[in-house]
Amino acid sequence: MKRRLFALVLILAMVLTLAACGGSSGSSAKDGAVSITIFNSKMEIQSQLEEAAAKYGAEKGVNIEVYYTNDTVSAHLSTRYASNDPYTLSMVDPKDIYSLAAEHAVDLSDQPWVKDTTQAISIDGKVYGFPMCVEARGIIYNADAIEKTTGKAFDPTAIKTTEDLRNLMEELVAGGMEAPTGIMKEDWSLGAHFLAEVYEQHDDPDAFIAGIKDGSIDLASDAKFNEMMDTFDVLMDYNYAKDAAISAEREVSEQKLAEGEIAMMYGGNWDWSMINAFEYSENMGMMPVPNNSGDGTNEKLVGGGSKYFFIDSSDNTSDAQRQAAKDFLNWLVYDEAGQSLVVNDCALVPAYSNITLPVSNPLGASVKEYTDAGKLVDNYNYLPDDHFAICGASFQKYLAGQIDRAGFAQELTAYWATAEVGAH
Repeated sequence: MKRRLFALVLILAMVLTLAACGGSSGSSAKDGAVSITIFNSKMEIQSQLEEAAAKYGAEKGVNIEVYYTNDTVSAHLSTRYASNDPYTLSMVDPKDIYSLAAEHAVDLSDQPWVKDTTQAISIDGKVYGFPMCVEARGIIYNADAIEKTTGKAFDPTAIKTTEDLRNLMEELVAGGMEAPTGIMKEDWSLGAHFLAEVYEQHDDPDAFIAGIKDGSIDLASDAKFNEMMDTFDVLMDYNYAKDAAISAEREVSEQKLAEGEIAMMYGGNWDWSMINAFEYSENMGMMPVPNNSGDGTNEKLVGGGSKYFFIDSSDNTSDAQRQAAKDFLNWLVYDEAGQSLVVNDCALVPAYSNITLPVSNPLGASVKEYTDAGKLVDNYNYLPDDHFAICGASFQKYLAGQIDRAGFAQELTAYWATAEVGAH
């Protein structure tokens, strides 16, 4: 009798232990609901995702935790994988999908949203990346400030060449705007955004980079490099922080642009998350980077799908958790509340043709206009992880006047002598 009682106690203890651990079902011991984790790598929308996850979870009976870190995405996720503790859903950059999908991601080809986007990432015929939004880069302008200073209507499509841009700067200075531009000195802005356009605006970025690597292309004499740098020189010449360009704080530049103290700054629609914190002008927007190439790139923004979700495929994630993650992604695309989260709460440009909500900010509206018109130069998503840091640092030296254009080209060429683009 004692032995039978002991056995029953032991079995009961084991059951309670398994229940407490949740087993492999992804359920919470507290209420039996499926629990999923979301990794967010887009700082500007962390609070919005947290609030939406709490509301969604309460309505759908799913426990959701949203995490953010300042660490490099690849390094952070590697740590999670190494500890057998992956996120159910991870939001990453496009290049991370290419490097991680084969080993860590679920094939999403059968999901309904695939038919409603042109921005999903596929590898070997399988869809792995869910595009959270469309983002694009170009010149952000404050039309109110320009028109007030010049006394005439501003048409951004009329500023096509480097000379057009310089002439506008001269008009603004003559009208009393002492320094009409701002430049973000951050390495990611210089190296991952403006410099990347030099590659992206070539017909075949892979071939262009390969030419720099093998020496068949002399970057210092490349037409596109020089055309883009000519335009950047104009931005530098009229920079409000010209005498201390490398010390300019992003928040200060964003405020000056928002409030019309300066007229233009290179950036992207994500900058709205900072601009809208100030007393911003109503009439703002984005335009392509003017250049003298004559190849049509001066009439297009550079962009595409930005920030991609993938679902973990490992044994550490249960089928129930994976289904909950799929349900959440479909909610973002097809539910009115999910669409509103993307467009209104997060102020993002949706990557899905079925989402017809008007974009709620002027920078995003510009991006949507160019996207709908087919006027986007595709992002090049395969730059090495250290490109923005190393090449961005060289660009900072150029911005600070520590090296000239030839020296900048030399440092970039030295970088590409050993760097390798990502798999694609």
